[in-house]
Amino acid sequence: MASYYDIDDILVEEQRVPVAFQQAVNGVDIDPSAETHCVEPGSKVELPYWLAHELHLRKVAKMKVPACFNQRTKLELGADGASVDLRSRCLYFYEFGCKIAPLVGDRDMGSFLLSAFRTRYQKILAKAHNAAFTAHSKLLSYLTKEETNLYEAAQSSMAAFKKWRIGGPRFERASVLGRKRKEAN
Repeated sequence: MASYYDIDDILVEEQRVPVAFQQAVNGVDIDPSAETHCVEPGSKVELPYWLAHELHLRKVAKMKVPACFNQRTKLELGADGASVDLRSRCLYFYEFGCKIAPLVGDRDMGSFLLSAFRTRYQKILAKAHNAAFTAHSKLLSYLTKEETNLYEAAQSSMAAFKKWRIGGPRFERASVLGRKRKEAN
């Protein structure tokens, strides 16, 4: 469960979700150009996740799979997951996918997210340990927020390892090893 004040969680819940209304709703101003303030059953609109989630739980509307998880994205990630630009589709791809998976009725979404993360995870770590600065900005331009955090953690870990390996003593003598035992009388 995310923190109430977590800015990343707030941004995840602002992602748009296609919704089809199952019931008529009065007093709603979804379309400012409309003359009436009601939504007819069968109307399709895109709403923020936090609102779509509440409407879905109350059985007023049914959530559809967002465009960032469509069949084309699944095929691209299946072919070469490491080269797909997920940032342009959804900055919080994995977090958003985990939130909507139980609500849209797509039983394969959990395994799809896991396989996508696995294939990209290996490439991200390999590039974080070997990438030059010029490749750094190009790589970060298509990583999601979670992957960017992972990449930066891997780079700082590699920098700390190199710093340890180049400088300073490798082994320090424990202070207890220098003392001699007292003689027993």
